[in-house]
Amino acid sequence: MALSLYYFDVVKSDIKETKDWYKKQKPGLEKDFAREIKNCIQRIQQNPLKYEVKYKNVRTAFSAIFPYAIHFYINEPKQQIVIIAIIHQSRNPALPYNRTGNE
Repeated sequence: MALSLYYFDVVKSDIKETKDWYKKQKPGLEKDFAREIKNCIQRIQQNPLKYEVKYKNVRTAFSAIFPYAIHFYINEPKQQIVIIAIIHQSRNPALPYNRTGNE
């Protein structure tokens, strides 16, 4: 059985801010970003255990095209992949630590 996806609310703003930035750089680039993140999330769903635990129980998957990382953990009792952050790799690496609590 495939694990369902759950996103912290703040992840939506992570994505919106990034798409807005890429759109300002070059119209249409925001669509490429969204497509790449969607593909990366699909790869996570196919094999979430493939990704190394980086801190606590949080795993990190990296985009193949954009310098972004998807931080997530597996909630086994709920059979969910919980995405806590989608952030640029140069941002403060402690940012997702603050999001590991219940939201």
